[in-house]
Amino acid sequence: MTTATPELLTVPEVMARLRLGRSTVYDLIRSRRLVSITVGRSRRIPADALRDFINRELEEAA
Repeated sequence: MTTATPELLTVPEVMARLRLGRSTVYDLIRSRRLVSITVGRSRRIPADALRDFINRELEEAA
């Protein structure tokens, strides 16, 4: 039986999806508005965390 692993995105991938700059993405991570994990020396953002962030932003804008 295999377990599904969440897709982990790199900061540049998140930058491209959100159309934001590098420092803005890191600011979102630092402020804990965007959840991330560290794998070795690399920062990764679970795809679910990105979807949650977008949904929260949409709810706040409504």
